[in-house]
Amino acid sequence: MKLLLVEDEKITRITLANTLKDEGYEVTACETGEKGLQELNKSEFDIVVTDLRLPKISGLEILEQVKKNNPDCKVIVMTAYASVETAVKALKLGAYDYLIKPFSPDKLITTLNHIRNFKQIVDENVKLKQRLGLFKDRKIIGANPQMLKLLETVKAVAKNDYTVLIQGESGTGKELIARALHFYSPRVDEEFVAVNCSAIPDTLLESELFGYEKGAFTGANKTHQGLFERADGGTIFLDDIDDFPLHLQVKLLRVLQEKEITRVGGSNNIKINVRVIVATKTDLKAMVESGKFRQDLFYRLNIIPLKIPPLRERKDDIQLLTEHFFIKNDAKEKIALLNGRLLEKMLNYDWPGNVRELENFIERLIALSDIQGWERELLSALESKPFTQTEESKDEAEKSFPPFNEYIKEKELEIINWALEKARGNISKAAELVQLPRSTFRSKMEKYNIESEE
Repeated sequence: MKLLLVEDEKITRITLANTLKDEGYEVTACETGEKGLQELNKSEFDIVVTDLRLPKISGLEILEQVKKNNPDCKVIVMTAYASVETAVKALKLGAYDYLIKPFSPDKLITTLNHIRNFKQIVDENVKLKQRLGLFKDRKIIGANPQMLKLLETVKAVAKNDYTVLIQGESGTGKELIARALHFYSPRVDEEFVAVNCSAIPDTLLESELFGYEKGAFTGANKTHQGLFERADGGTIFLDDIDDFPLHLQVKLLRVLQEKEITRVGGSNNIKINVRVIVATKTDLKAMVESGKFRQDLFYRLNIIPLKIPPLRERKDDIQLLTEHFFIKNDAKEKIALLNGRLLEKMLNYDWPGNVRELENFIERLIALSDIQGWERELLSALESKPFTQTEESKDEAEKSFPPFNEYIKEKELEIINWALEKARGNISKAAELVQLPRSTFRSKMEKYNIESEE
């Protein structure tokens, strides 16, 4: 635990600091209230032990600042000038204890051990609640063979620390699978940190993930611990990894390979013990081929791939999911509203938004069910064309494509003409636009008998 000691008497300060360090506390010692506040602005502490009478800034002022900025931090006040008035004031301001000098170091250690034990109980209670609430209202529902096989695989791979790549369309429940991997793993008692890569601007993503040092940039007033450090010992889930900026991918690759991070503006490598789970809504392999995703990072992430089937491929789970959402929204009595016509429409609909769309639909049904004409409105929402293609439509689609060589020729002509038009006939500029050497571009023009005004 991190402890800040503020004491102006040198011998007392050194003695107490050494005693507390021997007890396993990470101690920062200051001789003035001003320096104490500076340390509090730089980083967070679990405990502050401060003398009451200090030069310029008093111990009560420190107590007020601590309780204002970090209410969970415990403050112990020491004084040689005890009075009922100051003791009452300190306790009213939120002091954990009030010690009168001279006191035995054992008395302070006993008080600190009470705080440490209490904090352990609180932390364990929080973690227990997290574990109990991990799947509360967010259960993985499904009896479909694909889903049952997926859950079986999740339980098997959760035991080891392999990096997992979850693939699935938006709304299929990628975060639920990630949480299940954490829940069934030996890391279940540690942090699960979920990060939506697409929701954090590129300019902030690096500092949010890896942290930053004080002064790294304008506004960096104190050292900031990144999400990877927060997840140390536990699991970090990077959702929408397909939106991860190309310029940061090499840094993520290093984290996976070396198991260490470097804060923005820092030079020290910080070792971390984190299990990494990522999710993508698109084909990462195709992104690699188009140069939008690093190949080495892809291979590093694709150790254990898990694919979540879309809802249109597991329609036998629609009724189970529907009943679950009614119960989740405390509307079990309204399940009877699902008449045969509405249920048939739901089963024929292909749910492009997957489970998330189905849940929103049920919430809408519950909200509108007391309004006249609700059924007609909901039925109209299920009138979209099916996502899946019939064999007949597939045949038609295949007929609409020309032979491969013809298709490539057509596209090359289209691209060359477009580039020449954009470059106003300048071959060098046109070649640059399509990222081809001038000689290659010129030879393609000759191949297709294209002339330029150049």
